[in-house]
Amino acid sequence: MSAAEARPPRAKAAKVGIVIVGGGLAGLFCALKLAPQPVTVLAAAPIGQGSSSAWAQAGIAAAVSHGDSVEKHLADTIEAGAGIVDAEIARAVVADGPHRICDLLSYGVPFDRDLQGRLVTAREAAHSQHRVVGVRGDMAGKAIMQALIAAVRNTPSIRVIENHVAEDLLVEENRAAGILARHRTGPSRIRLSAGAVVLCTGGVGHLYKVTTNPAQACGGGLGMAARAGAMIADPEFVQFHPTAIDIGRDPAPLATEALRGHGATLVNASGQRFMADLHPDAELAPRDVVARGIFAEIKAGRGAYLDCTRAVGARFVELFPTVHGSCMSAGIDPACQPIPVAPAAHYHMGGLLTGLDGRTTLDGLWAAGEVTSTGTHGANRLASNSLLEAVVFAGRVAEDIQDATTATMPVIVDDTAASPIPDNNEDGSQWDRLRRLMGDCVGVVREQGDLRRAARTILEMHREPGDPEWTNALTAAALIVAGALHRTESRGAHYRSDFPDPKSAWQKRTILSLSQAELLLRDAAERTFA
Repeated sequence: MSAAEARPPRAKAAKVGIVIVGGGLAGLFCALKLAPQPVTVLAAAPIGQGSSSAWAQAGIAAAVSHGDSVEKHLADTIEAGAGIVDAEIARAVVADGPHRICDLLSYGVPFDRDLQGRLVTAREAAHSQHRVVGVRGDMAGKAIMQALIAAVRNTPSIRVIENHVAEDLLVEENRAAGILARHRTGPSRIRLSAGAVVLCTGGVGHLYKVTTNPAQACGGGLGMAARAGAMIADPEFVQFHPTAIDIGRDPAPLATEALRGHGATLVNASGQRFMADLHPDAELAPRDVVARGIFAEIKAGRGAYLDCTRAVGARFVELFPTVHGSCMSAGIDPACQPIPVAPAAHYHMGGLLTGLDGRTTLDGLWAAGEVTSTGTHGANRLASNSLLEAVVFAGRVAEDIQDATTATMPVIVDDTAASPIPDNNEDGSQWDRLRRLMGDCVGVVREQGDLRRAARTILEMHREPGDPEWTNALTAAALIVAGALHRTESRGAHYRSDFPDPKSAWQKRTILSLSQAELLLRDAAERTFA
């Protein structure tokens, strides 16, 4: 299966209007910034419900506190990125941070303030300053999305089409010309023609069995765009949040990093702290270091727990209500009991290659949010820079496509029937097989034998029948495996036990097409697609 063969059919409809795929933070912010131009937002679930943005707990990093600066924020971002951050792009992102906070305030986001009315900021891992702006301790994502959803619902120029899964990019003359989508629970398809397509489809966490992401975050936008010919950057860099709450739920609830910023410690089943021996910053070390530390304790049979009893204690329900509720629902009182934790797939630093304007390498296609790889995060995203990057690039995309035609977006019903979309959580399904494979072979610690096994299995899965959503997800998984095979070193979130050290020769980004990724998988598996 070549990239050309995988491309969707060309659309017949005229190119008019703007369609944004994705109902999370990036998609809604972009739509609001485009107002009063007519925009259609296409979402796989009711807006806000299928996005990771609503689940973000800590908040948005921005240099808004006394003593902080853009230069300090940039330095922390570059340090966390392990040598491959695009400094020019990162500088633009952190410099825009305070302005985007003001935008969010104007849309009604109730960021925490002190008695003098100043924004309250918290410190998270690998930040040198208190600069994370939040809402009630761990409710930032929910509060931000509630405010933006209300603003979108009250903006006449924004039309929202919910519960429709984007299946294919429509391409005409090597240019994105629209989207083919289908209803999540029914057989009908719709065709949206567009002068500008903006992908804000989120990440890849649900390709892994243990993740903090919603089911919709299965790499659909990434795979769809790669199949249409867009270039991909840094797919091997998948960030695992160190402290998912390990209570057997899918997705796993998150114990926000702000807890460690508040003084919580990581201990094993014997009550011994282990991070102080692994890094000078102990629990506030970069996420990849903490994730590997916890992974090692669990693999050794000692278990891993987040002990908040002294640092938070009786104020837990007041300071961190979301985490408190998740724990109590599993019979754990975090005020007086350590919380069992484990690393979980959380954020993808890889994605569609874009520039400062959010343009991808495919004409007519822009992207913002986690589906992209802008160069801001490098090999290891700095905590709470994700929401920042999403709003900054969503705003930049809106500015860049102001000249796109503004005619009302048509909806054309396609008479091709489609089977219902399968549940990607069901045990024993092809989805379940893929998620277990990715967790076992392309997880926190990787090595050549496991990666070759993943390559062989994914090639075999490509020969099995599946709907377009499955094909897109499998394509995204193939890109991650190819990047991990290609990078024979350890850097940031990509750790290979067979190549444990970073190499100067690899201090660069991975840029590849789908056809190049397929070649890497074939070489590793010593076989070809049928």
